[in-house]
Amino acid sequence: MAGDSFRSLGLVRPGKTLTAAMVLLAALWLMFAIAINWGGASEDLFLLFCGNTERILHGEVWRLLTAPLMHLPSGTITHIVWSLLGLLFLAPTLEQHWGSARMLRFLVFSGLIAYGFQMICQLVLPASISGRLVGEYWFGAVPILEAIAVAWALSFRGQTVRLFLMIPVTSTMMIGFIFATSVLMVVAAAPGPEGLLSPFGGMFAGWLLGGSTPSPLRKFYLRLKLARLDNEVARGARASSSRKKASSLRVIEGGNKGRPSQNRENDDEGPGGHVLH
Repeated sequence: MAGDSFRSLGLVRPGKTLTAAMVLLAALWLMFAIAINWGGASEDLFLLFCGNTERILHGEVWRLLTAPLMHLPSGTITHIVWSLLGLLFLAPTLEQHWGSARMLRFLVFSGLIAYGFQMICQLVLPASISGRLVGEYWFGAVPILEAIAVAWALSFRGQTVRLFLMIPVTSTMMIGFIFATSVLMVVAAAPGPEGLLSPFGGMFAGWLLGGSTPSPLRKFYLRLKLARLDNEVARGARASSSRKKASSLRVIEGGNKGRPSQNRENDDEGPGGHVLH
């Protein structure tokens, strides 16, 4: 019955990895929402798991892993709802195409790449600019959703889906839509909880990790591995050739072969030509 409901909406049922990811996001949001809004917990507990460039550089590296899991616990539910709907919309098709293991790697590393990219930009750009693009704390799954959208568009070229279950868009239109939206957010200087630069890192991660099968990153790794093996074979061939050259020995015939009999005075005969016994 559940599968029929998904198909009637034009959706693919999530697999194990996506189901676990969605449950984790929803459970974390619910836990912090109840704890902060009704349990008297401090927001510092929530911020402990959010991204913060300065604190990460001082050793709190877990923030880079947990930041994509955190969503605004107070004042709105749209942050968590849109993240869940975004995962439900396109990711199940990718999981079905890739398998659960690759989907899990994609979710984890796309978040790391997206927020890692934002951190680098924040360090390189002048503080007057980076301060307007990235808040003190950044968090949320939006960069991963951008990665999923790009990976879907590149993996299913020419296909059409219904954006928000209503608007038909092609794969090319999908990439154009998310890129234009991210650019307009920068123009409007309207940063969300995730920051204005992480979506661009998410788009890059979508291409790098999901642009094809195998992914561009894996293709690059395989080319490096092949080049290394070719170099090892070439070195082995050169070493073998050198050994052959070094061992080119001539056999010099010894004994009495080829010597005239009259010159064999000291070989087997003593003085006077008598044979020695």
